[in-house]
Amino acid sequence: MKTILALLLTSTFVLTGCNTVAGAGKDLERGGEKVQDTARDTQEKM
Repeated sequence: MKTILALLLTSTFVLTGCNTVAGAGKDLERGGEKVQDTARDTQEKM
């Protein structure tokens, strides 16, 4: 019983961690896109 509970808890933490990392990657990607857009707009104004 303890083994099954430990496996379930470990699986939950691993899956939650994957989703968190994926979400952080998407946030970083969006931030990079904003920087690129700002740089492009600034260059066009020059």
